[in-house]
Amino acid sequence: MNKAKPTTIVIFGASGDLTRRKLIPALFQVSLEGLLAKGTRIVGFARREKSHEQFRVEIEEALVEFTRSKPSAGSPELKVFSSSCYYQTGNYDNSKSFHDLKELLERLDKENGISSDKGNRLFYLATPPTVFSGIVGMLGQTGHIADPNDEERWTRVIIEKPFGRDLETASALNKNLSAILDERQIYRIDHYLGKETVQNIMAFRFGNSIFEPLWDRRYVSHVHITVAESVCVEGRGGYYDSSGALRDMVQNHMLQLLALIAMEPPASFAPDAVRDEKVKLLSAIPPIGASEVNECSIRGQYAAGTIDGKLIPDYLRENGVKPDSVTETFVALKLYVDNWRWAGVPFYLRTGKALAGRLTEVNIEFRQPPLALFSHMQEGEERSRMKPNMLSLRVQPNEGIRLSIGMKVPGQKMVLEPQDMEFCYQDVFDVEAPGAYERLILDAILGDTTLFIRQDEVEAAWKLVNGVIDGWASEEVPHIHLYRAGTWGPYAADEFITNDIRKSKAL
Repeated sequence: MNKAKPTTIVIFGASGDLTRRKLIPALFQVSLEGLLAKGTRIVGFARREKSHEQFRVEIEEALVEFTRSKPSAGSPELKVFSSSCYYQTGNYDNSKSFHDLKELLERLDKENGISSDKGNRLFYLATPPTVFSGIVGMLGQTGHIADPNDEERWTRVIIEKPFGRDLETASALNKNLSAILDERQIYRIDHYLGKETVQNIMAFRFGNSIFEPLWDRRYVSHVHITVAESVCVEGRGGYYDSSGALRDMVQNHMLQLLALIAMEPPASFAPDAVRDEKVKLLSAIPPIGASEVNECSIRGQYAAGTIDGKLIPDYLRENGVKPDSVTETFVALKLYVDNWRWAGVPFYLRTGKALAGRLTEVNIEFRQPPLALFSHMQEGEERSRMKPNMLSLRVQPNEGIRLSIGMKVPGQKMVLEPQDMEFCYQDVFDVEAPGAYERLILDAILGDTTLFIRQDEVEAAWKLVNGVIDGWASEEVPHIHLYRAGTWGPYAADEFITNDIRKSKAL
C-alpha cells in the first residue's frame, strides 16, 4: 500500500452522523496503521458554533464508540489524532465562511512548512445533495481549487450519493461540478465498492480460470442479486418517502454489483479500464419502457409486523410519510444485458426494507446438465432433489462464497443430492478486513479512482432507472403490493421471479 502525501482533509457536514460514525473512525484507523503522512490535518466545517477543543472532544467520543480497533478513552493515540483536527464554523452559501476556511488551511500549511500555494486538499461533501453544487461553486469562487494539471499540488472532492434524483437532475449536477472541477478531481463515492467482498468479485472472476469460461449465456441460466435490509425507515420517513428503494438502492449499489458481475474483463486494473467496462455493461441493458414496467418490475410497501420481537408500524404510519404515499419500500426488477456474453440471461434484482434479515448476496444459477444418464429418476422425490449448480457470493453478513453441486447419495441407487462447498472469509483469513470508507478515503488521497463512479456511469445508471420511474408514474392505478414487516417481501415478487424462471426452462 502506497503511503499518502501530506494532505488537509476538509469535511463539510462535520456535525452529521456520517462524519461521526464513518468518516472520522475511518481516518483514525488508516492513521493508526501508518498510512497517512505526518502533517495530515482534518478540518470539520459546519454551521454549528464550536471551538477546536469542543470538536476534538466530540471526535474522541466518536472514536471510542465507532472505531473497529476500539481505542480506550483518553489513550495516547486518540490524543495524537484529535490534536490534528480543527473546526471551522460557516454557512455553505456564504463566501466569507469560505475565505475564513482558506485562511485556516493556509495557516495549517505554514505550520507544516508548506507554502500557501502547494498544499494538497481533499474536500469531503458529507452534506445533503441540495448543497453539493453550491459548496463546489463557493470553493471555486474563493480560490480553493488547484489547477488539475498542476503537478506540485492537487485538489479532490468526494461527493456522497445520491447523485441526483433522476437523469435530468444528475446531468445538471454533473454540469455544475464540471464548470468548476475537472472530472479527474471528482470522486463520487458508493461505499459498497469499498467492501472487501465486493472487490473480491473481480478477483474471483478474473483470477480463477475455472470459472471465467463458464461466465456466459451458454452455462448461466439466470442471476439473482439481493440486497435485503431488516431495518425500517427508522425516523427518516420524510427523506425516504421522497426517494424509495429504486433510487436509494437500485440506481447505485445494485447496478454497481450487476456491473462487476457481468462486465467484460478489463485490459488492466487501471482506473479507467475498469470503469470503461462498467459503463459498457450498463449501456448494454435496455431501459424498461412504460409498456413493460408491469412485466419487468414489482414494487411493494411494508405493513405492520414484527422484527426481532419489535413491533413495526405500517410504512404509511411512519413519521414524515404521506398517508397516501405510493413510494416503494421494496422493488424487484428483471433486466437483460444485450451483448454477446449475456443475451437472453435474466438478471433479477430484489431489495427492500423491513425484511426478515440483513443480506447482500449474488446467486448465479447454472443451466441443468443433460439428464439422459438419470432418466430413471424422472418421477418422484428423488428427481425433485436434483438441483442446478448454484454459485453464491455473499457480501454481507458472514462474507463468503458457496458452490452447490450434485453428489451421489451412498447406496445402491444412483441418486443425486445437492451439497455445498463453502468458503468463509472470516474462517480463512485471520485478518480483519478494512472498512469500506477506510479503503475509499485512502484511495482518494492516493488519487486512485478505480472504485469511484465516473460521470458517464452515473448517467447510464439513471437512464435505466428513469424508465421504471416513468412507467410507474404513467399507471392510472399504482400497483403496490403489501408485505408484512419481518417477511421476505410481497408474495407477488416470488411469483414474478419463479413463474418467469419456470416459463423460460419450459421453452
